[in-house]
Amino acid sequence: MSSPVEFVERAHSEHFECDPELITAAPGRVNLIGEHTDYNDGFVLPVAISYHTAVAISRRDDRNIVANALDEGTQTQFDLDADIAFDVATPWSNYLRGVIVELLRNGYRLSGANITISGNVPMGAGLSSSAALEISLIRALTQLSGETITGIEAARFGQAAENNFVGCNCGIMDQLISAEGLENHALLIDCRSLDTQPVPLPADSALLIINSNVQRKLVDGEYNLRRQQCEQVARHFAVAALRDVGLEQLAAATAVLTEVQLRRARHVITENDRTQQTAQALRDGDLVSIGKLMADSHESMRADFEITVPEIDCLVDIVKSVIGPSGGVRMTGGGFGGCVLVLVPQSLVADVASAVTNQYPQQTGLQPTLFECSVVSGAFNQGV
Repeated sequence: MSSPVEFVERAHSEHFECDPELITAAPGRVNLIGEHTDYNDGFVLPVAISYHTAVAISRRDDRNIVANALDEGTQTQFDLDADIAFDVATPWSNYLRGVIVELLRNGYRLSGANITISGNVPMGAGLSSSAALEISLIRALTQLSGETITGIEAARFGQAAENNFVGCNCGIMDQLISAEGLENHALLIDCRSLDTQPVPLPADSALLIINSNVQRKLVDGEYNLRRQQCEQVARHFAVAALRDVGLEQLAAATAVLTEVQLRRARHVITENDRTQQTAQALRDGDLVSIGKLMADSHESMRADFEITVPEIDCLVDIVKSVIGPSGGVRMTGGGFGGCVLVLVPQSLVADVASAVTNQYPQQTGLQPTLFECSVVSGAFNQGV
């Protein structure tokens, strides 16, 4: 099977009857730990994975954008110099429209372009197919017009496109790791300062992602509701974000905050601590400590943030029964379906895969999809 890069190159030449001037590719991501902390100015620890969205692009003589999404089988067209409106008929195109709106708003001229898009990042699985699309598009559009942009700037514009145009109040983690990830490293991101620290993964470890195939949609209300609940608590303490609140402060506010607000905030505060501890455990190659921290993270997401579902909890229990203390497993992503992440010694991958393949369908009636991933560089670090 051809890679997305090969696919878009060939399809672009056939559809537009000209070779692409350049091709960009940006990876999806999985977050080792640090869930719903990014929009609370906290810490996250993602990796870029070996699944990509690729964009082939060539210049047009006019100011039109003509984009063909191969995986969707649809095309969109609009004028860079006209009002760019949300398009209900082609939902994928709103990520393209959104990043162009942000780039134009920030002084980028851009060029009219023919664009071909395809990817193998599983959609609706919590692996950030949307961020991979945004970052690959931003890199392609700015390179085509000869304008410079950094990975951090691209991440900001991608996040702004989702927040302001698409309507999902995501943080910046997904876009930043897709742009700035490093091969064989996690990236500890301070989501307030955007400072990053590469953290090496243990040499003998393997990363396995298991899709529950319970579909999730972050644009739906639950994700945005969690963000609103966190912001309500931050406003109560008159701070910029929950990153600035400690557990003692939270405990002192039990009489004035609702039970739901307390649990939401407790998850974020403790998850920030777990994320920094996990980064150190990775540096130490301590998979036992990592396993405990990942287990605590999953329980916090289940009980305090209420974003897991029975099928996800089932997968976690199956994997735990196989790996014991030798590694970790947790839900990853925004929640309400999607994937679990397994970080274990390479020697345990086959046993985990066998147990999940045999037991998960019996217990849920669903078929899992398993991905053993390598950790790759982001779109702005390829060749590093």
